[in-house]
Amino acid sequence: MKLVQAISRRKLALLWLLMLALLVVALGTLVWLAERYESSQVQSQLERDAANVVNDIRSGLTRNVQSLQALHAGDPSPAAWAADASVLLRDHRELLRLEWRNTAVGMVVAVDSPYRAPVFDVLGRVETQADVSLACATAQRFNSAAYSSNYFLPQPDSLGMEVIELCIPLVVSGQARGYVVATYSLAEVLSSLVSRQLTRSQEVSFAEADGARLALRGVARRGTPVFTARQLLDLPGNTMVVRLDSWRGAPGVFPNLMTVLVILMSLALLVVTVLLARDTRLRQRAERGLADALAFRKAMEDSLLTGLRARDLQGCITYVNPAFCQMVGFSADELRGHSMPAPYWPPDLAREYQQRQEVRMAGGAPPREGFSSVFMRKDGSFFPVLVMEAPLINAQGAHTGWMSAVVDITEQRRVEELSRTSQDRLQATARLATVGEMASLLSHELNQPLAAISSYATGSLNRLQTGGAAVDTADLAMAMRRIAEQVERAGKLIRSVHDFVRRRAKVREPVAPQVLLDAILPLVQLQARKLGVQVQLDVADALPPVLCDRSMVEQVLLNLTRNAMQAMEDPAVAERVLVLQVEQIQEWVVFSVSDQGPGISPEVAERLFTPFFTTKDEGMGLGLSLCRTVVEQHGGALSFAANPPQGTVFRFTLPISEPL
Repeated sequence: MKLVQAISRRKLALLWLLMLALLVVALGTLVWLAERYESSQVQSQLERDAANVVNDIRSGLTRNVQSLQALHAGDPSPAAWAADASVLLRDHRELLRLEWRNTAVGMVVAVDSPYRAPVFDVLGRVETQADVSLACATAQRFNSAAYSSNYFLPQPDSLGMEVIELCIPLVVSGQARGYVVATYSLAEVLSSLVSRQLTRSQEVSFAEADGARLALRGVARRGTPVFTARQLLDLPGNTMVVRLDSWRGAPGVFPNLMTVLVILMSLALLVVTVLLARDTRLRQRAERGLADALAFRKAMEDSLLTGLRARDLQGCITYVNPAFCQMVGFSADELRGHSMPAPYWPPDLAREYQQRQEVRMAGGAPPREGFSSVFMRKDGSFFPVLVMEAPLINAQGAHTGWMSAVVDITEQRRVEELSRTSQDRLQATARLATVGEMASLLSHELNQPLAAISSYATGSLNRLQTGGAAVDTADLAMAMRRIAEQVERAGKLIRSVHDFVRRRAKVREPVAPQVLLDAILPLVQLQARKLGVQVQLDVADALPPVLCDRSMVEQVLLNLTRNAMQAMEDPAVAERVLVLQVEQIQEWVVFSVSDQGPGISPEVAERLFTPFFTTKDEGMGLGLSLCRTVVEQHGGALSFAANPPQGTVFRFTLPISEPL
């Protein structure tokens, strides 16, 4: 009996010790969680402060851009501009220097900050010209203010500072008038644009990606845990890291420990009783919820139109949904447990698919965008599919197989084929319409060589009939040469139209820009002579070939030149000059077609590339839309702009063909 009681007491003591241990663990966990929560609150507040710093800097820089743009209000003289710039420099300590530069980024006038010696006395302004040019090139491309990368600027005191350049393009009435260049001190940006309240107990700095600090503000207490937040300051042309450091002490533990202990001890017994009572009900509720979740998931998988397929690491099929079974015509029982080769693989492609799956099983990651394949139905018919595959990870984080989503793209392929066919027909229609409009011009031009041929032939016959044996063979040879020249001229006209009309295979090949111009030039000159337009060519030397479909690009050039000449039909146009210019800009070849017509109104410009929109009485509204589609299919861009003093210039780019 005593032995039984001793055993019971030991069990009871063991249970109490176990409960006490659990209570200590719970208390320690709660205290740790409380400390972590307070630390997370401190970190969250620091993140918000960092975001506020970035917003303050961005807002201040935006206001400065507006102030700098206001310097050119009223088209001031350099002296007046310098006076206004001096006032602006006195009001903004973060600005070290203001410069007015011309369109070639050359200096017009410059003003330095009154709060320090000229900052470029040591390094010289010429050494930093590359940063200014790069910032202004970016500003011209964006048509707005742009910033350069930060760089170190040495000073006479053997120290230095980190600065950045701001370039603002000046555009008056649509014409470039130069640039305003402002030099910022990063340290003064933090001092002038960041709220003082944010830097009383924190340190604000600009930092490199590797953590090196470029400029900082604020003095904080050292020796305690550090909280750090980083935010990106995304500026046009440059992105910098704003770092905020706080030396605020970690949250205390002992002041709140006794309160936590009392509350936990008071609630411990109640919690144990409530947990025991609710345990059964929670289990039943969880079981019902699990059953509902499984039923809901099954219903979703069965309702999907996308086929789902799961395989283990050995390639055996472990799961297929009804949509997949409907695609391939096999039942789930026929597919489940089937290894490679799968029954829906085409026999002639089974070896290729087998090799692809072996690479997958060896650890090769599938493409995230999926890959196209061909499956075979149970009846032997083939259909294209898009397969998106991802690793199958279980609840323990282990890789157990592969999950695939399969989409039948038969209808998509059919629609794409119809779209390509419609595009080809539309292009052929546009080309035939162009030739139809040129038929009258062609007949007029052919009359001249035909009349000349008739005259030379008649003269030669008359000479043979009246001259007898004394006919001069030199005169007859000259007449024959003239006839041959006129025949060749007529043949060139006919071949130009024939080469333009005939449908050629869409093959992209390296083509010299001059060859494209030579192909359309006879047709352009036909209409130019009728309308009294002077055609000028401005082709840069040693241009590289472009990778394009010749027929499509010739269509674009011909449409743009015809539109340009038709724009100059207005009697009010005094000088009718059409300029075809070709130049190279980096990895692009730029084709420009300029006219001196009345220009394009803002209302028309908004809808210029809209299909079926036209300003011509007999136009189809497809020319410019087709041109933009062709250029974008080649990877380029089509745009237009005013051609000072009068007219419009259309530009499009084509990629340079890479050397073989």
